[in-house]
Amino acid sequence: MTVTPALATPELLRSVFRRHAAGVAVITARGTRPVGFTATSLTSVAAEPPLVSFGVGTGSSSWPVLAEAEHVGVHILGEHQKELAGTFARSGADRFAPPTRWRDGPEGVPLLDGVLAWMVCRVVAKVPAGDHRLVLAEVVAGDPGGAGRPLVYYQGRFNGLRD
Repeated sequence: MTVTPALATPELLRSVFRRHAAGVAVITARGTRPVGFTATSLTSVAAEPPLVSFGVGTGSSSWPVLAEAEHVGVHILGEHQKELAGTFARSGADRFAPPTRWRDGPEGVPLLDGVLAWMVCRVVAKVPAGDHRLVLAEVVAGDPGGAGRPLVYYQGRFNGLRD
């Protein structure tokens, strides 16, 4: 049987990546107000120096603040935080209003409470990538001590891991 490949389109990319399970993170920054968004594009880039990357859409409500931010917060969400992931993924949501619990962290970065782990990172580059920017950031502080299991994104939904 011969399979005819589909032409490369945004929908093809979305369809393929629905089959790719990814960890769920929330990226935060502070301008005149705190901003944040849910990201499944977080990647560990290097250990020395400690670098991470993530993508952000230039049309997102967070982008104007992120475009100017010198530091960002990176939060690894637990499976108990599906609602929080949804809040930070939803357009127009007041993401930092209750029930979201947060505080000011190092470099004034908004830090979310109850996450599995967090890092504060210094932005070192913003690389144009289509309708997004790929942000490269160096870790300057963090805490891996949260309890629980990670939240993953798969088939268009937030899920917990299964044993």
